[in-house]
Amino acid sequence: MFWLLLLLLAWAVAGTACTRLCLAAVHAAAVDRQDATTGREHELTLYEAAFLSGGPARVADLTMVSMARQRRLLLAHTGWATVVDPRGRDEMERSVIGAIGPEGQSRIGPVRSAAAGAEAVRSLADSLVRAGLAVPDGARTTVAAGVRQVRAAALAVLALGATALLTPAPTQMPRELVALWFALPLALTLSCLAIARVEAHPYSRWASPAGQRLLGALTRRTGDPAGDRGYLTSVAVRGIRAIGEPELRAAFAHRDQSCGG
Repeated sequence: MFWLLLLLLAWAVAGTACTRLCLAAVHAAAVDRQDATTGREHELTLYEAAFLSGGPARVADLTMVSMARQRRLLLAHTGWATVVDPRGRDEMERSVIGAIGPEGQSRIGPVRSAAAGAEAVRSLADSLVRAGLAVPDGARTTVAAGVRQVRAAALAVLALGATALLTPAPTQMPRELVALWFALPLALTLSCLAIARVEAHPYSRWASPAGQRLLGALTRRTGDPAGDRGYLTSVAVRGIRAIGEPELRAAFAHRDQSCGG
């Protein structure tokens, strides 16, 4: 009975994918419990808030915006960055200046990419992971990969079921009953996807639950949004869409065109 072999294959595909997703979800839940009391006394810096909100690229954006507001870096509306003050005040600023190069001028897109991959940003990420505020690289991808596998398994079950129903083969089993048998592994995959959506929805790509709590507290206690600290906090949390100056927004629009966002 050819359809029975296809059914066994459908169960194998669905069971394997759902098991991997469940194991990834259990691991993520364990991390959540471990981090439940993490970082309560930690006060986020702007760089840390930028990383937890948008990753390495957000840190580079924040650094360039901060330097531009202090008139130590010129970000032209044409998409070029020009160094005004070559003395960086911290490792992030020195990374940006180094990415611009000895000529003191470069397109914003390559500067952003190089600064985001600099050692200073990697050290920041490592410290946040050790503090339980950032999601480790493996945890960022494991659940997402599991969800993709279950989606693929659901499509595979549908394809196998359709093949079993459309393949002309002698069988005494009614087609309606064959379809019902294939509906069981399909229901398993769809149920896992639904549960994963509910359980994993609060996760962000970069911040752990503890990091998300600190981000929420940071935005709530930020003072005047028009002040320098409030302005930079908005850029750290919301990204370049929080930039108010038209020419500065235009400069980063050229960044998106030159490096694909």
